[in-house]
Amino acid sequence: MKTAEEVKPRSRPRAKRIASTGGRFRISDELWALMEPLLPEHKNTHRFGGGRPRVPDRLCADAIFFVLRTGCQWNALSATGLCPSSTAHDRFQAWVKDGFFERFWQAGLAEYDAFNGIDWSWLSMDGAMSKAPLAGEKNRPQPCGPQQAGHQTFAFGGGQRRARGLMRRWREQKRLQALGGDAPEPAGAAA
Repeated sequence: MKTAEEVKPRSRPRAKRIASTGGRFRISDELWALMEPLLPEHKNTHRFGGGRPRVPDRLCADAIFFVLRTGCQWNALSATGLCPSSTAHDRFQAWVKDGFFERFWQAGLAEYDAFNGIDWSWLSMDGAMSKAPLAGEKNRPQPCGPQQAGHQTFAFGGGQRRARGLMRRWREQKRLQALGGDAPEPAGAAA
């Protein structure tokens, strides 16, 4: 192992560490003022009324919206310093179950309607309950064998070769019978 004197000094300066990206995605105070009244009331379920202190809802909301905006994994939240990932995910599931996000969306629509007005006349719903225009015909060719189930597969080409061989023998028997000759017994037939 080299000593400190033997180690070659760096020729370029070290790169500056980038601060956590979590700070850029914090919820504004104005938005939090709209969100806070819509959040479900928390009841302490600890049997003695104590327990570990609850992470504030604002920090959890910052973490939840960070995940929703960036698309990162829940477990990546721990590196941002916003909130523990398990806490944010548990709070997200509780808020979804309570209907918070739907209420938040409705409140946003109502505020936009009051501010700018929503012209509901141009909105429409679309649905189609008919056959696709480029769909294939009903009488299209069937797969290799009508008796073959969809989940059954043959080895590469083996099943087709076997089928061709059987058809060839069957045609040969028919041809010999038509000529009046004795057709040989099919392989595996009992005497």
